[in-house]
Amino acid sequence: MLIALIAFDNPDSLEIRQENRPAHVEYLKSSDAVFQAGPLLDDEGGMIGSLVILDVEDRAAAQAWANEDPYAQAGLFADVRLIPWNKVIG
Repeated sequence: MLIALIAFDNPDSLEIRQENRPAHVEYLKSSDAVFQAGPLLDDEGGMIGSLVILDVEDRAAAQAWANEDPYAQAGLFADVRLIPWNKVIG
């Protein structure tokens, strides 16, 4: 099952993002659940959130993955949504 994790950063949290980015990227790379991933950007190109497409068995597995993300553990996100996703193109 593909699930889109869409997360928006807390305001003024760039320092938290930068401090935890190496651990977050390592977590992404070490996980068999990650189908695609990348930052959400504002109009100036600054990082304001994350989009991770997870390939997991169910929503509970997606939630468990999200809970272990170093960004989540550092309190970076103001809002996190897990939404089933259907790949059509690409």
